[in-house]
Amino acid sequence: MSDVIGLVLPFFGMIFVGFVVARITRQPLEALGWMNIFIVYVALPALFFQLLAKTPFEQLTEWSFILGSLIATYAIFTLMFAWSVFVSRGGIAPATITALAAAYGNIGYMGPGLALLAFGEQAAVPVALIFCFENIVHFTVAPMMMALSGKEKAPALQLAFGVLKKIALHPFIIATALGVAAAYVEFRPPLPVDRFLDYLARAAAPCALFAMGVTLALRPLNRVPHELALIAGLKLIVHPLLCYVVLSWIGNFSPTWVFSAMLLAALPTATNVFVIAQQYDVWVQRASASVLITTCFSVVTVTALLYAIRHGILPADLFP
Repeated sequence: MSDVIGLVLPFFGMIFVGFVVARITRQPLEALGWMNIFIVYVALPALFFQLLAKTPFEQLTEWSFILGSLIATYAIFTLMFAWSVFVSRGGIAPATITALAAAYGNIGYMGPGLALLAFGEQAAVPVALIFCFENIVHFTVAPMMMALSGKEKAPALQLAFGVLKKIALHPFIIATALGVAAAYVEFRPPLPVDRFLDYLARAAAPCALFAMGVTLALRPLNRVPHELALIAGLKLIVHPLLCYVVLSWIGNFSPTWVFSAMLLAALPTATNVFVIAQQYDVWVQRASASVLITTCFSVVTVTALLYAIRHGILPADLFP
C-alpha cells in the first residue's frame, strides 16, 4: 500500500497545497489567469509534443483503442443524460451538463501527470490519444446539444465553423498533431530545443495541479445537486470498470494501455464542465459542486484503483 500512497500523495498533495494557499491568501480567481495560460498554451502542449514525437508512429493509429474508450465514455454520458431527462423531467441543456459531469473527466490537468507517474512513459501514447479524441467529441457534443435545447442561438453553419475552429486551434490538439507529424517523419529537435521542451514539460503537472486546487478553493459550494451520488458513482466507479470491460473485449492491448485508459476514466469531473455550464448559464453552481466533490472522493477511488492494478487484483485482460 505504501507504494500506491507514494504515487498519489504528491499528486493529490499538490491539489491540496493549491487549495490551502488559495484559502489563506484570498486572491481573486482572476489572479490565476497567467498560470492557466502557461499551463494550457505552453507546459502541457510541450509535454504532449515531447511524448508523442518520441513514439513509433504505428502506435499512434490504434483506432480500436480510441473507439473502445469513446464507447465507454459516451455510454456513461447517454445513461446520465437519459436519467436526467426522463426521471428528473429535466430539459436538454441541464441534462447535457449533468451527463458531462458524469462522463467528462479531468484528463487534461490530472491525466498526464498521474498516468506517467503510475505507469511510466509507456502511458504517454494512450493518454494523448484519449485526450485528443475525447476532447474533439466533447467540443462537438456540448454546442450541438445546447443548439438543440435553444441555448445556442448561432446559425447552424456558424455553429459548425465555431466548433471546427475550437478543435483546430486548441493548443493541446495542435501539440498532439505536431507530435504525431514529428513521429511520422522521425524528427528530433536540436538538443537545446529538446532540453527547453523537457524543462517546460516537467512544469506541466505541478502547475496544473496547483491551479486546480486554487480553482476548487475559490468556487462556491452553494448548491449540491441531488444527482450527485449517481454522478460520482458513474464517474469514479462505473466509468473505469466499463472502460476495462470494453477494451478487454475489443482487442489485445498492452496492460499499460488498458490501465492508463481505466485511470483516465476514473478521474473526477473536469473543470471544463463548470466552464461550459458558465458559458450557457445552465446548472452552474451544481456543476461547480460536482467538480469539487468528485475530486474529493477521487482521492479514495483512484487510490483503490491504483492499488488493485499494482497488486495484480485486476488481470491485464478480462477476456484472455
